[in-house]
Amino acid sequence: MEEDRAIEAAARLCVPAQTTAADPEGRTSLGHGLRVAALRELFEEANVLLAYTAEQRMLAIDEKSLARFMDYRRLFHQQQGSMEAMLSSERLVLASDQLHYFSHWITPEASPRRYDTHFFLAQAPGEQEAMYDRLETSDGIWIGPGEALARYEAGTFDLAFPTIYQLRELAVYPTLGVALAGADRQCVRTQRPVIIEKDGQTQILLPEEPA
Repeated sequence: MEEDRAIEAAARLCVPAQTTAADPEGRTSLGHGLRVAALRELFEEANVLLAYTAEQRMLAIDEKSLARFMDYRRLFHQQQGSMEAMLSSERLVLASDQLHYFSHWITPEASPRRYDTHFFLAQAPGEQEAMYDRLETSDGIWIGPGEALARYEAGTFDLAFPTIYQLRELAVYPTLGVALAGADRQCVRTQRPVIIEKDGQTQILLPEEPA
């Protein structure tokens, strides 16, 4: 979105992100709009807003301010709200530095709807409550990568193709801190799955995987 890029271009609305080995080309550096887009989507879909207050503390949303932020979120869902207006009104700066670049996926060319999506890791703020939006997300649960994969293998937990691979990468890390540090050290390469037909069934694979 144009507003996402404009917000990143305004130094007063975003904290610059440190360059890491994950993104040596600077694909997610401020100005491309990717970090603000991720933060906006996180707020719209999960009710989590990674932002610093005027006192340079991570935003806490208590019972008094919850209704106010729910109103902002409702306007975003109706495509009427403005992230820049909300940040200015609440005297907030987006914590774009808290996003750790993790992966980049492009939908197969044969897909009817295609996406070019960058994924980030972040630590959830302790004084905010995550709530799914019932629009793009239908439910919410706190679950570890290993358990999510185990439920998927048991057929009780639906996962999208890119999510499966990302959870497998996350499952090797024992703690969040180790995962964030690991993400910063590993160069993100673009994943381009392909769709094939085999034995009358459609399969999605990464190019390097055996058919």
